[in-house]
Amino acid sequence: MSDTDSFIDEVTEEVRRDRLFKAMRRYGWIAVLAVIAIVGGAAWNEWTKAQARASAEAFGDDMLAALSAPDGGMRVAALSDVEAPGDASQAMIDLLAAGELSADAPAEAAERLLALADREGIDTVYRQIAMLKAVSIPGSGLSIDERRNRMEGLALGSGVARLLAEEQLAMIEVELGDTGAAIERLQQLVVDAEATTGLRTRASQVIVALGGEMPGNPSGEPANE
Repeated sequence: MSDTDSFIDEVTEEVRRDRLFKAMRRYGWIAVLAVIAIVGGAAWNEWTKAQARASAEAFGDDMLAALSAPDGGMRVAALSDVEAPGDASQAMIDLLAAGELSADAPAEAAERLLALADREGIDTVYRQIAMLKAVSIPGSGLSIDERRNRMEGLALGSGVARLLAEEQLAMIEVELGDTGAAIERLQQLVVDAEATTGLRTRASQVIVALGGEMPGNPSGEPANE
C-alpha cells in the first residue's frame, strides 16, 4: 500500500469517527432514555410481581385464619371480613361462606350462592359451581320450577357442569315422582363419554334404587352398580 493510500484511509477513518461522535452527541440521549426505560420497566415488572405475590399470600393467610374459627357462625363472620384482592377471590369467599351456612341456614346459603351465580364479571366456572351448589342444598327454599329452570339452562352448556346439571334434573324428576324420566336421564349419564367415574357410579346406584335396568357403558361392558 502506498503512502497516499494509507493517508486516505486514515483521513477516512477520522471522518467516520467524527461523524460517529457527532451522532452520539446529537442522539445519545435517546439511547440513554431507552436504557432507562428498559431498566425501569424490568424493575416495575418485578415490583408488580412481588406485590401480587404478597397480596396472594396475605389473602391465603386471612382465609386460613377465618376457616380455623371454632364454629360455623364465627367462620362465616371471619370470612366476611377477609379483604378479597379480586373478583375470583371474592367468589371463593362466597362459596366457602355458603358452605358453612348450608347446614344451619340452607336458605341463606342458597340465596348467597344464587347471588354469586347471577353476578356479572365473574368467571363462568364460579357461577356454575354456585348454581349447582344452591340447587343441591336440602331445604334451600327454592321452588322446583326455579331449580329446574336453572338446571335446564346449565344443561345446555358443555363439560362437567352440563352432566352435573343433568344429574340434578334427574333428582328433581324423582322428587316429582317421574321415575321413568329420571331413569332414562341417568342411563344417558352412565353412557356419556364425558362422565366421570364418580358420576357414573352415583347414576348407577340411583338407577338400581329406582328399579331401572343398567345400560352398557361406552366401552360396551356393563356399568358398575
